[in-house]
Amino acid sequence: MPKKTFILAITGASGAIYARKILQGLSSASCRVYLVISPAGRRLLHDELGVEHPDPEEILAMTIPHDIIPLPYQDIGACIASGSYKTHGMVVAPCSSNKLAEISRGLGDNLIGRAAQVTLKERRPLILLHREMPVGLIELRNMCQLAEAGAIICPASPGFYKTPQTIDDLVTMVAGRVLDLLDVPHDWNTRWAGAGARSDPGESRGI
Repeated sequence: MPKKTFILAITGASGAIYARKILQGLSSASCRVYLVISPAGRRLLHDELGVEHPDPEEILAMTIPHDIIPLPYQDIGACIASGSYKTHGMVVAPCSSNKLAEISRGLGDNLIGRAAQVTLKERRPLILLHREMPVGLIELRNMCQLAEAGAIICPASPGFYKTPQTIDDLVTMVAGRVLDLLDVPHDWNTRWAGAGARSDPGESRGI
């Protein structure tokens, strides 16, 4: 079976820890990942994760990451800038309001914008993990336009039904939902199984 291939873009909204967890999940599932980081995303990785050089090894804290390919932000001639290059979807995590606006306008003067444009026109999953709050009218209109175009607006809004105990629990909840939307397997136990699941896991199977 061909290896699943995804694009992960990191922009400047706070939430670098979400990007790292999603990248870990894709890597653990042996997916090929094209990684594109905006200039503001590079600063974000430095400020929130202490990453000095945003390469896969440092972001993941892994010695040998699985098939993660960094691409320059301005390289609009890269393979993922063409619809003829097959991928299985794209995630922008975190997605800043600025990048949200850029993608909603169909601008493609950098690789993130161009890859998002291609993902939409080829009818592939485009997941935008918007993290900023509150959300103003401009952002809401941009989200509406993108949803109408086929994008999945996925706010970084963790659930509490698994009684999270740590920040990593909350981050994993969001990252697990993103992987589910991409149909990427994981064992993070982030799904709701029904109110009776704790006492009898079989009760929810027919729902």
